[in-house]
Amino acid sequence: MIRLSGGDVAQVWRDGDLVLKRHPSAPPDFFAAEAGGLRALAAAGMRVPQVHEVAPTQITMQYMAPGPPDWPGLADQLVRLHTTRSPLYGWPEDVFLGTCRLPSGTSTDWTEYWSTHRILPLVRQCAPLLGPRASAIEAMLARVELPVEGAVLLHGDLWSGNVHMSAEGAALIDPSVWNGERAVDLAMMQLFGGFSAEFWHAYEQRLPLSEAVRASLDCYQLYYLLAHVVMFGRSYLQGVDGVLRRTS
Repeated sequence: MIRLSGGDVAQVWRDGDLVLKRHPSAPPDFFAAEAGGLRALAAAGMRVPQVHEVAPTQITMQYMAPGPPDWPGLADQLVRLHTTRSPLYGWPEDVFLGTCRLPSGTSTDWTEYWSTHRILPLVRQCAPLLGPRASAIEAMLARVELPVEGAVLLHGDLWSGNVHMSAEGAALIDPSVWNGERAVDLAMMQLFGGFSAEFWHAYEQRLPLSEAVRASLDCYQLYYLLAHVVMFGRSYLQGVDGVLRRTS
């Protein structure tokens, strides 16, 4: 087997036409959630690796040979994803962002759902590191008005390492799928960068962003920064402080 790059919380190996992703101490349902997310993306027309087998500590998937960058193709994929609408926000099963477990449930109220099902569960998981920031985050949630475009299917962890440029075109891997505002995906894409100007031009030609959505991205980046605090520690608190400062 050949060790593949990537995977902050699991080891990834290639065995011929298969990819094996392993985490010997994975939380219960961790890989089942990933498999369910990949199948939901596939059903929406996304290019993803086919899931072959799921076990408590491993998922086995199709190996997708690498190919050249296809930024317009990625834009097409994400426009299709972000126009796959749902009547409800949320997901019927628990969601994992990395190894952070987030509660199941659905709602028609985006602001309430974002607070109670996404941000506050992460605040509780890293409260000892946050200190007085926890109260500041709660105050921010009460103060900020988030724009509402409607619930769509999200990849949920869309940093550049979870895009695979395959021989067949741009593909999505390692999802954290649920239904939410598309700005949640866009916020992660801008948080750590790695997406070309060609991509953004193609995406916004097809699905333009309002100024209100652009302005909301800081608030949504808090979600990913808190998860990084939970998983990797206090080095990400500076990012949290930046969000709180910019949204004060």
